Amino acid sequence: MNIKTKIIILFIITASIGCSNNSKTKEVTTDLIKNPVTASGNSDNSKMPIIKFSKEIHDFGLLLQGEKVSYTFKFKNIGKGDLIIKEATATCGCTVPKYPRKPIAAGEQGEIEVIFDSQNRTGKQVKSVSVWTNCQPNKTKLQIVSEIVIPK
Repeated sequence: MNIKTKIIILFIITASIGCSNNSKTKEVTTDLIKNPVTASGNSDNSKMPIIKFSKEIHDFGLLLQGEKVSYTFKFKNIGKGDLIIKEATATCGCTVPKYPRKPIAAGEQGEIEVIFDSQNRTGKQVKSVSVWTNCQPNKTKLQIVSEIVIPK
């Protein structure tokens, strides 16, 4: 067998191995897209909590610099299992979220209060709060928006 034939045979074997591995990867990837909970090992996602906010963005409008304001985001657990808020974090120290530490039962409602301090801020402000839960997906982003003006 000459070198050219050996290279062709090696190429064919490599290509067939690559193809068989790709189809397996494609199956796993498709499983993850269709059902991330089952693919990750949790076999019964019918008992998962589902967090549903009445709104995820609040616009305070115009604020005078130095004002401290708050907004309460309301949500409901529309799933079947207990909803646990693991953490709520803001993008900056001027924004502080307050969230329930106890589980929210299926069908129950809850609130996350977001307090914003406009001290030393000017212009358009967009602040985010990431809410980490035991839902799928496990992160929800809430936003507050405002336009800060300097008092005359």
